[in-house]
Amino acid sequence: MILLTRLNGKSFTLNAIYIEQVESFPDTTITLTSGKKFVVKESEAAVALLTRNFYREIHLLHTTGSPEVCDHE
Repeated sequence: MILLTRLNGKSFTLNAIYIEQVESFPDTTITLTSGKKFVVKESEAAVALLTRNFYREIHLLHTTGSPEVCDHE
């Protein structure tokens, strides 16, 4: 989950797994896979960083800079 702020200043947590798209209109708008949209105070770059960190925490993204190589010979 990532912590975000609505334009009215209220915080909420969002399950980043369901994020399909993040855009700036100029306000940052997050579209979920369900089609639901959230407009937040955080920048597009900040949402991307929070999402990457969340993916690392739940082990969906490698923490090292290079992908692991598996040799099946």
